[in-house]
Amino acid sequence: MNAFFHAITFLTRIPVPFLKSSREDWEKSAVYYPLVGMVLGLLVWAGALFLMWGFPVPLAAVLLVVWWVLLTGGIHLDGWMDLADGLGSSRDRERMLHIMKDSRVGAMGVLAVVLLLMVKVVAVYQLIVDHRIDALAVSPLIARFALMAAIWYWPYIREGGMASGLKKGLDPVRVLLGLFISLALTFAVLGLSGWITAILALGAGWLFGRYLVRKLGGFTGDGYGALVEWTEVIFLLLVIIGSEWGS
Repeated sequence: MNAFFHAITFLTRIPVPFLKSSREDWEKSAVYYPLVGMVLGLLVWAGALFLMWGFPVPLAAVLLVVWWVLLTGGIHLDGWMDLADGLGSSRDRERMLHIMKDSRVGAMGVLAVVLLLMVKVVAVYQLIVDHRIDALAVSPLIARFALMAAIWYWPYIREGGMASGLKKGLDPVRVLLGLFISLALTFAVLGLSGWITAILALGAGWLFGRYLVRKLGGFTGDGYGALVEWTEVIFLLLVIIGSEWGS
């Protein structure tokens, strides 16, 4: 249970009743990332229900994205911005990694996060209009499974970084079990179309990972955060596209 609490405190700002600091439990925590995604998804979905009841749809969409960011503390958005600064510099690999490590945010990072949040707000708006807010419960789940899979599959290149050691708690069996649970829950909520959407979103996440490894040689913590944001928004967009084609 302590390993699950480590996952909660790392990926969210949700308070936990008890957390014992333990390197061993920290290294085991990545296996619980899809479960954390499920918890986040339920909270985002519940927030959507509440905001739809009390606010007009455009304002509800904006406030829901604010709620979403508050739940995570913006940890993944920070990675998205830093990665945009690094890759947007068009420098060599070492220089890009140095830029990403800088705590200051540059113009590319600001532009990237503004555009991402704009897309997310409009996507949430459309899902509310289409009565598809159930997709909001699944998007964080699929994105956190993508994070777990990336930690296991791709090399981590930031020596001594925050995510070092997380791969020790993962193996092919645990990753496949996480995939099975994530897809089963997706099917239960969204049916076959949602299941196919999840597969496509994970495929987009894999392409994102391949691109990052080609540019940087592997993942950093910023890359992990950016992967989560990428997978979440791709999943939402694919649900919307599927709804449009099905109408």
